[in-house]
Amino acid sequence: MHNDPPQPPTEVLDTGTCWDLLRGVSVGHLAVLVNGYPEVFPVNYKVDQQSVVFRTGEGTKLRAAGGPLAVALEADGHDDAKAWSVLVRGKAVILEPSEELLAGPGLTLFPWEAGKKDHYVRIVPTSVTGRRFTITSPLTWWDHVGHAAPVDSA
Repeated sequence: MHNDPPQPPTEVLDTGTCWDLLRGVSVGHLAVLVNGYPEVFPVNYKVDQQSVVFRTGEGTKLRAAGGPLAVALEADGHDDAKAWSVLVRGKAVILEPSEELLAGPGLTLFPWEAGKKDHYVRIVPTSVTGRRFTITSPLTWWDHVGHAAPVDSA
C-alpha cells in the first residue's frame, strides 16, 4: 500500500493546444490499413496550417495513405513532469509538387531515412484530439521482490 498523493486527472486538450504540441516535435506514427490489418510507420512531418504533411517514397505507406480509407497520425512528447499524446484522424491526400509546397513545409521536411522520398502527403484532419497527464513516479509501481502481497484468507 502506498501513501502517494492523488494524481491530477488526465487533461483533455483543446484543438489549438494539440496543434501547438504537434508543431513542437517532428516525428509521429502514421497508422494505415493494409489488406485489412493495421500498419504503423514512423514519419517525419511538418504542420502546415491545420494539416500535417510528410514525405515518402514508393511503397506500402504511399499506396495505403493514397487509398480510400482514413488514416491516423499519433505524436507524443514529455518534459520532466508531464507527458502528452495527440491523435490526428483524417484523409490523406497525395500532393502534386508545387512552388508553394516546396517553399512552405516541403522546404524543411527532411526524412531521417535515406532514399528517394519524392512524394508529399497531406493529412486533412476530420478530428484532432489530445491529452496530457502527470508522469507517475516509477516507485508507484515498485513491488518488492520476495514480498508477496498479503492474501485475504476470509
